[in-house]
Amino acid sequence: MTTLVYLIPVALFLGALGLSGFLWALRSGQYEDLDGAAERILIERDDKPER
Repeated sequence: MTTLVYLIPVALFLGALGLSGFLWALRSGQYEDLDGAAERILIERDDKPER
């Protein structure tokens, strides 16, 4: 029973930490362009200067 006194606050703290991390990622625009990175790998760019 005494272990629940320690485990419940730890679980609540970790849950709040995960929720705050998700909300931070949502506000900072991490989920704006989900298809861009998947399509960017297929596009071949010629960024090298020609000699």
